[in-house]
Amino acid sequence: MSGLIDIIIDIGDAVRRLDRAAAILDNPTDLYRGIAQSLESVTEGNFAAQGRPHWAPLAKSTLKERTSRNKGSSTMMILQDSGILAASVSSSYGADFALIGAGGAASDYAAIQQFGGEIKRAAYSTKVRLRTDAKGNLLRQASNPNLAVFARDSHKRARESWHEVGEYSIKIPARPYLPFSGPPDAPILQPEAETSIMDAVDRFLRGAFGQ
Repeated sequence: MSGLIDIIIDIGDAVRRLDRAAAILDNPTDLYRGIAQSLESVTEGNFAAQGRPHWAPLAKSTLKERTSRNKGSSTMMILQDSGILAASVSSSYGADFALIGAGGAASDYAAIQQFGGEIKRAAYSTKVRLRTDAKGNLLRQASNPNLAVFARDSHKRARESWHEVGEYSIKIPARPYLPFSGPPDAPILQPEAETSIMDAVDRFLRGAFGQ
């Protein structure tokens, strides 16, 4: 009858790899760093694509105002007239969280651009200055004689009058630039963000187990 055979297998390398993986998984800060970076990257892509899906187009009055204000040189990119909103986006992370948000110089309108809403304007008085000729007659626009010509402060010949503007509301459509849509109490992660986060998780696990 044959005796028992003792076989000794060295699993030191496997144990070391498991210990390394356990140490990495015990402090997943790198994972949340990658998730935060993914959220920022998706947000940048949203601004570049003007929404994914595409945001509601700019109102005709907004397009006209931008063109007039900047003498035709203003960008027509949605939510990017000055670039302040996009520049205000930032992320944060730690051992158990990843965050992304917007605010700073854009704090007055960051939320309403993301979620949409209604802005109520109170009634106010405004002064209108119209240009006149030497006899005091209103000057008319060459392209439309029914319209008067506005006067600058530097124009000496002008007719001034005060007008009351009643209370009114402005409806702002939701243009979700952060990587989620829906109300703040029930956000829905957009598909691009979900894919990017899963890629970050996969990279983290591969790194933990040395793959």
